[in-house]
Amino acid sequence: MLYAERLWVPLWWWVAGAALAVLLAAEVHMGAPGVRAWLPYVVLLPLVAWALVAFSRLRVQVVATEPGSDSGSDSTESSSAGIELRVGKAHLPLDVASKAAVVPATAKSAALGRQLDPLAFVQHRTWVKQMVIVVLDDPDDPTPYWLISTKRPEDLLAVLSAHGVEAR
Repeated sequence: MLYAERLWVPLWWWVAGAALAVLLAAEVHMGAPGVRAWLPYVVLLPLVAWALVAFSRLRVQVVATEPGSDSGSDSTESSSAGIELRVGKAHLPLDVASKAAVVPATAKSAALGRQLDPLAFVQHRTWVKQMVIVVLDDPDDPTPYWLISTKRPEDLLAVLSAHGVEAR
């Protein structure tokens, strides 16, 4: 593992989610006895916790793959060792990546809006301010670039550039 991060939701989302769940459960309860007194709390609080954990599921990793291992990518070069960028379940061998750059928070809106190529691979998290763009140089892949959210873009860019990807 050369680089790893998990994009957790902010702490205040947990506080807001718990407050919202308690408020909704109290609305259902409204002083009624029996099942309506406890069931909304038992259902809504774990439901909110599950949703926030699910939102925090995305991992960004750069890993060294073993020779002959099945890395899950569509690459036919599984017989040689290589370095991969993994974002969630997607895998990108770094030998097909040509350039990478940090997309600052001020340019994020444009990168996700009017400048976004419809064929691009995008993993965006609203609560993460910066992104990294990785431009591909693979004639067999119609995807022009990957655009991914990361809380440590400089660290990710340093790892990518250390393994042959031109950093800008």
